[in-house]
Amino acid sequence: MSVHARQFANPPSRTVLSPEVRLWQDAAGLTLENGERLAPLELAWRSWGSLNRAGTNAVLVIHALSGGADLELWWPELLGTGKPLDPARDFIVCINLLGSCYGSSGPLSAHPDDGQPWQARFPRISIRDQVAAQSRLLRSLGVQQLRAVIGPSLGGMIAQEFALQHPDWVQSLVLIGTTAAHSAQAIAASECQRAAIRLDPAFNDGFYLPGSGPVRGLALARELAFLTYRCDSELRARFGRHSGEHKNFAVLDYLDYQGDKFVQRFDANSYIRLTECMNSHDIGRDRGGVAAALQTLHQPTLVISLDTDQLYPVAEQREIARHLPNAQHVIIASRHGHDGFLTETDAVANALIPFLAAQPLLAATPVNGNAALRLAAGDMDNTRHSELHS
Repeated sequence: MSVHARQFANPPSRTVLSPEVRLWQDAAGLTLENGERLAPLELAWRSWGSLNRAGTNAVLVIHALSGGADLELWWPELLGTGKPLDPARDFIVCINLLGSCYGSSGPLSAHPDDGQPWQARFPRISIRDQVAAQSRLLRSLGVQQLRAVIGPSLGGMIAQEFALQHPDWVQSLVLIGTTAAHSAQAIAASECQRAAIRLDPAFNDGFYLPGSGPVRGLALARELAFLTYRCDSELRARFGRHSGEHKNFAVLDYLDYQGDKFVQRFDANSYIRLTECMNSHDIGRDRGGVAAALQTLHQPTLVISLDTDQLYPVAEQREIARHLPNAQHVIIASRHGHDGFLTETDAVANALIPFLAAQPLLAATPVNGNAALRLAAGDMDNTRHSELHS
């Protein structure tokens, strides 16, 4: 069977967000770990449910690499009345990550000097920068206590940093398919993905026209990543050596499909910055090593593994659970590898429901009669909320 000439459509010039997404802005900006200043600071976010008067019923859900604030689009089975993420009980918040292309400050945002997109000028960001940014937004909302911080994959990396930076603020943790430090294998895999983007002539050193860009390189990056998200047993069972409609093997058609779909919704510069951000992850940095850092986290923690995860294998979550003073470790059987956190939602829910139910709703001491936490002097004057539409 002959291989067809693959056709790529141009990526969208801007991302499509739900009308419910809101934009939080801080004109003063944020000083990043590397010393660069990101101003203004903008974060796209959504919430479900209401914050109680004490500000103690907040649950933060942190998305993975290519997710966004629209939690119901990527975890719909877990959000809703009677589900683990229940708006009738909790104030559930999901914030788009720095560097993403779904509304928060990132390569598609306007540079303050010339109004043109940052593109490759957008600074490198770290996991710790993500925590610094999101914590400022949460404080501006009046959150006194994070009843739980929940994160799959990249979200789990940020969740660990949240608890380490704010041990008295984070009441409990849920870490799914994640790691305490990005491994050499994961670093190498992500570098191959970035190389695929940079070698596309249309990348133009990261300065490409809106609606154009390195679609072939980004598609290939996604295909390379997809091989780490899934596992041999699934691909063997689904495709084997069967012929494809367009290529010699059906599995190659499937990779094309995944790559083509991704370039319609994601930005290449964002992909580079977020995968670089993941490489920065090491909770043991400047804390005496991973084990020492984990041993300081006394919050009840639910660690969830996917038994076929090739990207962050079970051994990496087992290490996290072994060093945490108060951890439960659940291993979920999945044929979908790392992506099992998106597909095995019944099993994830069965683990989450009793764990979250066991976390009490704490009382908070109001500050001068107001349950909201105080910000640093002047911060409130520099922040504003607005609706962010597609």
